[in-house]
Amino acid sequence: MGATLTTLPFMGFVGGGQMAEAMVRGILAAGLTAPKQIIIAEPTEVRRGYLEKQYGVCCTDDPAMLCQQSEILILAIKPQMAAAVLASYRPLVTQQHLVCSIMAGITLRGLAGAFAVPVRLIRVMPNTPALVLAGAAAFSPNDLATERDRQIAMTLFSAVGTCVEVSEHLLDAVTGLSGSGPGYVFAMIEAMIDAGVLAGLPRPVAEQLTIQTVLGSARLAQESGEHPAILKGKVTSPGGTTIAGLQVLEKGAWRGLIMDAVMAATERAKVLGQ
Repeated sequence: MGATLTTLPFMGFVGGGQMAEAMVRGILAAGLTAPKQIIIAEPTEVRRGYLEKQYGVCCTDDPAMLCQQSEILILAIKPQMAAAVLASYRPLVTQQHLVCSIMAGITLRGLAGAFAVPVRLIRVMPNTPALVLAGAAAFSPNDLATERDRQIAMTLFSAVGTCVEVSEHLLDAVTGLSGSGPGYVFAMIEAMIDAGVLAGLPRPVAEQLTIQTVLGSARLAQESGEHPAILKGKVTSPGGTTIAGLQVLEKGAWRGLIMDAVMAATERAKVLGQ
């Protein structure tokens, strides 16, 4: 994989929801393009007005206008809407377009069948922390995608977090780990807050301490470069409080449950993809 691009061509978003907005915010914040080079196809007039005012981008409800003015098309719609929405794009998408999809469960083969001509495709699995520019995304290109197309995908999704390229057969595992992962983390945060309240802390204090603890721990793991097991060892003193808590987690097969949760989500992603 070569270096990411410093500028991007004109791009169009099919759908102007939260994930599209997060990407626009990240792209503009990174200085990858100017607002005038972004166009968003959004059916709701109020939403179009908001996006235009907030980001200075162009919005439309006309698929033809979007396709005529964009080299990159980003499919940011719900999977259950795909058939109806993409039917209107079928005669408009050409071989000159690069199509990136963030729709969960729809394969590259399924996407290819939505268009009248062979199309360069990138399938992406992002996650919701992209909304605060801290996402984790993985992408897979089809055989028609070029090295430049890969660079574009890497650049786009690195603007809202971190991004890696994987083979398409691994995207279900990505879905089970990082796609669904925020749900596991939020459940843990909720449980830790309740535990703090149980131990006698006022709820606002428990919330503040828990969220900062999770945030700080993740940042330490990311920036220190040390294995999580080593970092865990550094906070685990002989006969101390942390080892007492960890013993309870081990008795409850906590790590095994996390692994089972990721595998269950992965298997569910495979079923939905069929």
